[in-house]
Amino acid sequence: MGFQQGLSGLNTSSKSLDVIGNNVANASVVGFKPFRAQFADVFAASLNGGGTNNVGIGSALSAVTQQFLQGNISVTSNPLDVAINGNGFFRMSDNGTIGYSRNGQFQVDKDGYVVNDEQHHLTGYLADSAGNIIASSPVDIKINTADLLPAATAKQTVGINMDARSSTITAQFDPNDATTFNNSTSQTVYDSLGNPHTQALYFQKGAANTWNVYMTVDGTGVNLNDAMPAANVPGTPTILPAQMVFGTNGTLTSRDTFPAAQPNHLLSATYTASGATAQTFDINIGTFTQFGSIFSVNKQTQDGYSSGRLSGISIGSDGTLQGRYSNGQSRNMAQIVLANFSNPQGLQPKGGNEWSETPASGGPLVGVPGSSSLGLLQSSAVEESKVDLTEELVNMITAQRVYQANAQTIKTQDQVLQTLVSLR
Repeated sequence: MGFQQGLSGLNTSSKSLDVIGNNVANASVVGFKPFRAQFADVFAASLNGGGTNNVGIGSALSAVTQQFLQGNISVTSNPLDVAINGNGFFRMSDNGTIGYSRNGQFQVDKDGYVVNDEQHHLTGYLADSAGNIIASSPVDIKINTADLLPAATAKQTVGINMDARSSTITAQFDPNDATTFNNSTSQTVYDSLGNPHTQALYFQKGAANTWNVYMTVDGTGVNLNDAMPAANVPGTPTILPAQMVFGTNGTLTSRDTFPAAQPNHLLSATYTASGATAQTFDINIGTFTQFGSIFSVNKQTQDGYSSGRLSGISIGSDGTLQGRYSNGQSRNMAQIVLANFSNPQGLQPKGGNEWSETPASGGPLVGVPGSSSLGLLQSSAVEESKVDLTEELVNMITAQRVYQANAQTIKTQDQVLQTLVSLR
């Protein structure tokens, strides 16, 4: 007769209540994964491993494991809040010491680093000055708040339908005289200082299926580099044009009709703004047509822009962190990486919503979200705690009853022992 079974039952029930209480306490912690107490029975054995007594001597705590299950995703108003939908952990750096977390509540510190509440740095791949992500060893992600430098317009694409029914004009071109051209269009271009300029293209119908193209910037004529000889245009032009020739099916013919030095369907001109670097406009006109319908501009793009100030940040599902600027441009800054483990149960909790790797967990498998077995990211959202309060409260009641029952076995053993002691 002994008390060991009851004592071990009280101990394991107490440990179970500790685990349940810890889960309940963390029911509102973002990214928390609940713990589960696991127990084993205990038997006495002789030195050679055999015995005739099949009555156990109680129970013992064999392990406390965490349940790495997906939590619910809830939306927030912070664009730097990030939830992992699937497998993986954020890779966090504490002065070079790496930890792993499912809590994606991030902000930017005074030095521009993306950090969590513990001031640990989120890690990933950085982008070069052109916004290309450089996949190498993960480093601390830092937001570059410097203004985006301006870019001079270099490449343009224009798509227009010229009205085949237009009348031929024989007068010398004058951008200030609407009777000297059939149609025109304009768009804003930028010099090397980021200053905007108005570039205009004018179209003058010549011989059948032939159009002269003139160009001005801020009202000043600019010679097109593939300008046709003066004999091919009316009068004695002060602005040298290019010439477009269309086939009988209304499509632009090959550039064999243009100087051979120019690529197919490309107009080119050089312009120098005051105080800026000389720039060359390459204008792709490959989609020009000449059909029997009204003049219409179908496409007009250019690659220049003014300087811009960082106005916002967004995070894509693949972890790409992109900056948005006041000039309408966007630029990749970095890409968040995730890490996964062959045995997440082997990770060591270290508090602050983080784990550290151990020999039991295996080494981290690092990659970008969506690759291999790694999940995707959702910005302006967090992963809620996986604790089910209803389940935990039911478990608490059960553990309480088990504790009371074990206490009752000790009480009963005590009464029996008291009876034996009282025998005369």
